[in-house]
Amino acid sequence: MKTNDIRTAYLAYFANKTHAVIDSASLLPENDPTTLFTGSGMQPMVPYLLGQSHPQGTRITDSQKCFRGSDIDEVGDNRHTTFFEMLGNWSLGDYFKAQQIEWAFDFLMNDIGLDPSKLYITCFSGNEEIGIPKDTEAAEKWQKLFKEKGIDASIADNPEEKGMQGARIFYYNEKKNWWSRAGVPQNMPVGEPGGPDAEMFWDFGDGDGIHAASVWKDTPCHVNCDCGRFMEIGNNVFMAYRKTEDGFVELEKKNIDFGGGLERIAAAAINNPDIFMIDQFDGVRNHIEQVSGKTYGANEKETYAFRVVMDHVRAAAFLIGDNAVPSNKDQGYFTRRLLRRAVRFAQDLGVTEAFVGTVVGSVIDAYTDAYPDLAAQKDHVMKVASAEEEKFRKTLQQGLKKFEEMIADGALTTEDAFDLYQSYGFPIEITEELAREKGIVVDMEAFAALVKKHKDLSREASQKKFKGGMADTSEMSVKYHTATHLLHIALKKVLGDHVEQKGSNITPDRLRFDFSHPEKMTPEQKAEVEVLVNAAIAKDYPIDFQEMPLKEALDNGVIGLFTDKYDDVVKVYTIGDPAHAGNANPEEPTFSREICGGPHVTRTGDMGTFRIKKEEASSAGIRRIKAILL
Repeated sequence: MKTNDIRTAYLAYFANKTHAVIDSASLLPENDPTTLFTGSGMQPMVPYLLGQSHPQGTRITDSQKCFRGSDIDEVGDNRHTTFFEMLGNWSLGDYFKAQQIEWAFDFLMNDIGLDPSKLYITCFSGNEEIGIPKDTEAAEKWQKLFKEKGIDASIADNPEEKGMQGARIFYYNEKKNWWSRAGVPQNMPVGEPGGPDAEMFWDFGDGDGIHAASVWKDTPCHVNCDCGRFMEIGNNVFMAYRKTEDGFVELEKKNIDFGGGLERIAAAAINNPDIFMIDQFDGVRNHIEQVSGKTYGANEKETYAFRVVMDHVRAAAFLIGDNAVPSNKDQGYFTRRLLRRAVRFAQDLGVTEAFVGTVVGSVIDAYTDAYPDLAAQKDHVMKVASAEEEKFRKTLQQGLKKFEEMIADGALTTEDAFDLYQSYGFPIEITEELAREKGIVVDMEAFAALVKKHKDLSREASQKKFKGGMADTSEMSVKYHTATHLLHIALKKVLGDHVEQKGSNITPDRLRFDFSHPEKMTPEQKAEVEVLVNAAIAKDYPIDFQEMPLKEALDNGVIGLFTDKYDDVVKVYTIGDPAHAGNANPEEPTFSREICGGPHVTRTGDMGTFRIKKEEASSAGIRRIKAILL
């Protein structure tokens, strides 16, 4: 079955079991300041697992988008991805263990058509010290279901020490087969619920006791070992206990939390341990082969690069679709890091021309039916991804060249790493990664200290340098101040030279800009202004200022708030390259020259994505725009 077919079949299966089918929550959690991303299928369901009533009832099913930024450095093997989908079904005080096991087995064996001889199960071995028994009920239920398929499924203890023992069902302790938000039972706070789980593993090996990698030949193979033979495809959590001051007690209303990795089930369906060979990656993989002239799987180094690019562009597409646009902070930082790593590893495949936008388009095409909201944003997502690639490619070329020069003697100092970061805009993560590949260690603590020292010095210099600027010089307010300059010139380009700034108000959350214009802007005009501003941001223009006589500034076409009274000498802020001022067809045109007291960001690429939220009348002949940076 195709991946989309598996998702559809799963939701239909549980809908037929009277489960309400709900949409995936956003990758950016709502009302949860403890985490940046939705990293598991159960995360949006936690309030209901803890006792709140779900508006859709006690039986719920979904396919949840997930992103784990902590796995970025793990991508490159055959099974790790940063973005994935978790198929979930939930019982909130309704059915419990026996019913869940029966349905999970029935769906995988009969609806998906998996071979039961390749499926293995792990259950909880119990813990006498905390009064929780061995989960024989789950093990024996699995055993009965296998028998109905004609398979003798024996049950074994201590697989980590004794290996497979010819068994199919295995008991593991709480480190492997217990679920709570706090981990093992001993770490759970009073009041916290948890319970044993039964995990489902697919065997990609070719026989009992055979390791998939020779490096493990001297250790016993078991379903939870790291040799690569087995892959977990699903986890049935039986939330049955609550921790009290006196120990663990059974919950009055027990819950079921099933999570099945969609991509992993799809890999099992084609019996290929390489996640990146499932059909959802076909378009992306084929496109990269075309632009690189390389073949996936030809050699280990290139396959690693293929996987990084494939994973990262897919994850970035979904993140941008959920409004995590590339930036230097929070969720946007991860989107930026994913796209930049994708460009960097594509370079290892010989890809030196822009490709990210079209590859992102291939990703979205593969998910059109399942995620129509993402498909509706296809052009926007492609443009955002392409702009980030364009901005980074210049940095990458310069940085790689400088990096090779710096390590000519086999070492890289902290000062070198900082110079790459500060002078060439080269991300420290990529510097560290490249250095590691060369066997060089970057002292990240020393690097962080150097960055802090530089920021402290810059802050002191800014306090002395800027006079007559904004009262609020927080990072976001400075970004919005720069955005007003881009907005001002964009309005002139779209509406005409009659546009003049009539006032502005900036907070860390938004900008308000008043300007002269006789009529309401059309949706097309607003969209064109957004495109111009975001194009200037994507160009990553440098921003600088120079002091000059007011008359000289006016004679050179510099704009400003001309109802203000200026001194004889003014500061003129230039967004773009001052050397190109007046040049009709420069390679990098000056976008804006405006009289201003500052402060501003040093480059437009630091700002984010510009969005107009509202355009309205302020007074007769004056319009007002409210806008934000994402």
